[in-house]
Amino acid sequence: MRTDKFDYHLPQRLIAQHPLSRRSSSRLLVVDRKTGAFSHLKFSDLGELLLPGDLMVLNNTRVIPARLSGHVEKRGHVEFLITEKKDEARWRVLFKNPREGLRVRLEEGVSGILEREPDRTWTMRFSESVERIISSAGQMPLPPYIQREPEPSDNATYQTVYATEEGAVAAPTAGLHFDSELLSDLRQKGVIMKYVTLHVGEGTFRPVKEELIDNHAMHSERVLVSEETADAVNEAKTQKRRVVSVGTTVVRSLESAGMKSGEMRPFSGRTDLFIKPPYEFRFVDVLITNFHMPRSTLLMLVSAFCGGKDLALGAYEEAKSHNYRFLSYGDSMIIL
Repeated sequence: MRTDKFDYHLPQRLIAQHPLSRRSSSRLLVVDRKTGAFSHLKFSDLGELLLPGDLMVLNNTRVIPARLSGHVEKRGHVEFLITEKKDEARWRVLFKNPREGLRVRLEEGVSGILEREPDRTWTMRFSESVERIISSAGQMPLPPYIQREPEPSDNATYQTVYATEEGAVAAPTAGLHFDSELLSDLRQKGVIMKYVTLHVGEGTFRPVKEELIDNHAMHSERVLVSEETADAVNEAKTQKRRVVSVGTTVVRSLESAGMKSGEMRPFSGRTDLFIKPPYEFRFVDVLITNFHMPRSTLLMLVSAFCGGKDLALGAYEEAKSHNYRFLSYGDSMIIL
């Protein structure tokens, strides 16, 4: 299938640049896969759509303040992004105009040297553990379509309220709409909650540049599906209770943990699963998700869950016509 089939016009004015003051006050577009109908709610109304016994799975990854700055001789001030820890001294990095052996001086006497990997990615070898620099001087790695500098408030708002496992360089944005009050209300209603961990990498922002989507090389990310979560999913499917995925990262995590037998097993490793139409989902019955970039693998996954691109792109046009806010700090939709 051609990549341009997943293109759409996204007006700049609809790209949210700041979060709302209250997470659950965001808008929620309801998409019915059976009828193709749309309806409009607030995210705080989510309890009206979920049932007692529904199993809701969330991604508990925590975003690290991965945007660092330093000084390079003859170049001056530089900024770069650390994306994944390789060992105690080395991190994968995104660096503008990298060069083998380039030395970067950070604060407090810490320095780093760029090294080119065999796969043509870049790592930085630091002179000592860089964790203290991250905690003291690192900034939140806001997506490039948020066209402003990170603010101190982003340290909290670009993080889900249930984030516990550090390692992501981008937030699992469908979860940003939950506040503690809403989570408590859903638990009281009888919604069961379990967690996976998928550390969202820098590849989440990359558009598909290949003309045919089958030629796209999916980025690999670290994922953990615990025995507790796998057992809960298996039990829900056996009892014909719905599994509600909070975000595309949860979908990829659960599908990556599936076996040929149709059951889920605990899984710890990396996944490069690329979900695109057509795809037979084995575990997820309901998907909560934000609105994604044109030509992105995330939009392709949503299209697959909708049973095809027509309903997915129709939902996007519906959201645009009602001035929904798009992308990371934007509104959301639930696909039933």
